[in-house]
Amino acid sequence: MSGRSLTQTEAETRASMLTVERYDVAVDLSDLMPGSRVRCESTITFTCHRPDAETFVDCAATVESATLNGVVLRSAVEGRIALTDLAERNVLTVVSVTECSADARGVYKAVDPADGETYVYTDFSPDYARYVLACFDQPDLKAPWAFTVTAPAGWRVLSNSGDPHIEDLGSVRRWSFPPTPPLAAYNTVINAGPYYELRRRGAGHDLGLFARQSLASILDRDADELFTLTTQGLEFFAAKFGMPFPQHKYDQVFTPEFPGAMENFGCVTWMDWFLRRSTPTRAEWDIFSRYLLHELAHMWFGNIVTMRWWDDLWLNEAFAEFASNWAAVSVTSYTDAWTAHLAGEKLRAYFMDQGPTTHPIRQQVRDVSEAEATFDAITYPKGASVLQQLMTYVGEAQFSAGLTSYFAKHAWGNTTLEDLIDAVADACGRDLDQWRAGWLETAGTDRLTLDHDEDGFALVAQGPGGLPRQHVLAVGAYERSGDRLERTALVEVQVAGERTRLALPAGADLYLVNDEDLTFASTRPDATTRDAFFDNAARLPSATARGVAVTTAWDMLINGEATAAEAVHCLTRVLAVETSASVIEPYLNLAVEAADLWSPESERDELLRAVAAACRSLSGIGAYRKAALRGFARTAAEPEDVAWLQTEAGEDIDLQWRALVRKAQLGRPTAAEAQALLDRDPDPEAWVSRLQVRAATPDAAEKKAVWQTLVTDRAVPLASVHSVAAPFWSAGQNDLLRPHAEAYLNLVPDIHRSGTMPATTYTKHLFPLFGVDLTFVGRAEDLAAQAVPVVRRNLLDRADRMRRILRSRG
Repeated sequence: MSGRSLTQTEAETRASMLTVERYDVAVDLSDLMPGSRVRCESTITFTCHRPDAETFVDCAATVESATLNGVVLRSAVEGRIALTDLAERNVLTVVSVTECSADARGVYKAVDPADGETYVYTDFSPDYARYVLACFDQPDLKAPWAFTVTAPAGWRVLSNSGDPHIEDLGSVRRWSFPPTPPLAAYNTVINAGPYYELRRRGAGHDLGLFARQSLASILDRDADELFTLTTQGLEFFAAKFGMPFPQHKYDQVFTPEFPGAMENFGCVTWMDWFLRRSTPTRAEWDIFSRYLLHELAHMWFGNIVTMRWWDDLWLNEAFAEFASNWAAVSVTSYTDAWTAHLAGEKLRAYFMDQGPTTHPIRQQVRDVSEAEATFDAITYPKGASVLQQLMTYVGEAQFSAGLTSYFAKHAWGNTTLEDLIDAVADACGRDLDQWRAGWLETAGTDRLTLDHDEDGFALVAQGPGGLPRQHVLAVGAYERSGDRLERTALVEVQVAGERTRLALPAGADLYLVNDEDLTFASTRPDATTRDAFFDNAARLPSATARGVAVTTAWDMLINGEATAAEAVHCLTRVLAVETSASVIEPYLNLAVEAADLWSPESERDELLRAVAAACRSLSGIGAYRKAALRGFARTAAEPEDVAWLQTEAGEDIDLQWRALVRKAQLGRPTAAEAQALLDRDPDPEAWVSRLQVRAATPDAAEKKAVWQTLVTDRAVPLASVHSVAAPFWSAGQNDLLRPHAEAYLNLVPDIHRSGTMPATTYTKHLFPLFGVDLTFVGRAEDLAAQAVPVVRRNLLDRADRMRRILRSRG
């Protein structure tokens, strides 16, 4: 059954009328070994502040029965059951059935190809609980939840609250979980299956890690680091937020085919793609550490305190993203987290914020379907960067004091933008209204340019609509000392107008705007040092300074102010001297993208060779070796280069697969080697690696077969879609790719089926990279106008990117 999207007006009306006392939900998973049915009996106890009024409860599953205070109710219409003649205190019981299928929402079944074992998980964000059970599916109707789950006897069942009472009932067991604290429906979860379990004490809590049985050895390999990070995060957030995590159990469940990571209270669900089959690189651990801390921060931002409505999604996501970096640099070994954030997520935010899909961090969200489109680079990394600017603006101690006050006042309740900003303003004694309006309620990126005239230096600031926001930032002056640059001055400045004078020394070799990366702005060097900027970036003395310079170069590329050759030159020179292992892989990825996607066809091979040479040089440094060989696998120009890579890869099966992908792109036969590698690869998803090789092959029949598997059948796990789509859209295969570009446009009207994450994944990663022109881009933009919000935003974002790429290629 389809369900109508809840509007903000409807949610406000319902919240003003009801208080939910508790949910008691009995879930029957016993059919899921042979079948696909999930049966739920939901009993909701609630009060109505206006007796005799009417409202509705959400239930987009098939309803078998529904009674309100003993009276049988009519069937659901558009996913809603009408509730009339409400009493002051009410008991609603709804029995519903859901089928786990490819297009299902809310509850999912995955079968491990390694051993045939079945795993089940729920994913209720943003409003998918209603597809499984009856509930008031909006964030501000929080209540305790008590789950009772019947499941096959060989399964382990996990939910938000720990220590369930377990009854053996023959072929099944019944797991009765204690009631949770007050939670929104989307923060609840059930994970079930024959999980492998590890437990450890940390920060005074009982910590659990779970994975499917076939990945037990990988979980064992990574467990020490995962437990350490979790313990460090729990201790840091307890101190900075003035509140320890209030439950003794904290579980993290790595599940097959889960589309991302979800911050369910006390029981985070992860896609088990994060458990890398090949030993992770430093950059992969860096990203994983920040994801882990992000989900942990959500225990406070999102669970303990929840946004009132989806227009304040940033209260959840931007704060969790910010807090993960804050914790990483403060208490973990990942002290370059902010630099890694700059090299990856923040670059994506700069791109989106200067394009057609930009929006304020806090924006109007009329219904939940619009909310699905706000899980993006502005809400997450731009929001995190803006919060870093806020902490710089008010001071870390005052910022932390504001958060402590916020959680003390609003624990287990719902809040808005004003509640958080008022708490920080009270703690620091400053009026933050202008800051809030500029940073949270205004879209777009400010441009900060260094200007030099006879009166000295000035920072010229321009906002998206004219006047700039308030910025606290630094500008550094650097002079040559041998082959390096030394900082001779650092001027901290508060920008509050179009032109701000700077007491910088004249004659420096490089001036770095936004040194230390304290704010979120598009920056430009002064005109006199512009050409030398790309050379001098590599001479900067710190990873953060080099990161700011790389960001400036990349921003110039995407805005048509620098060439792909200049970007590649800047990146390869920085890579040759970089000391932070956390950014080696992100910079290599940028260099490959600039050479392969943004360069004119006449320059592509030469630039790819330059990146390949940088990779080959870096492969001799132990900490960088795997990342460098991965980069070489994307840029090797000749079969002899691929052969060298295969020798260097040795027993690293992941690298061997990458080498075969490149060999296929170069038009060399790979079938026999791929089959032999498939036969000895123990990874249960090794067939996906084989599919990547086929996707790269310049053959019409292979392209058609891969498209069938990837797009029509949707057989590839969601986390692996990008890894297959990327080699599918290979350079030099334009004639083969044009029919599939047309097929992509035909997908758009129905690409949103199965929910937010699949819609986002398929819209973004299937978008053609070659074999298209500006006419195609225009047609994609026309289709976006008719698409659902989550598809519209991602499609416009991809079309804008391709328009810029085509300009750069031209």
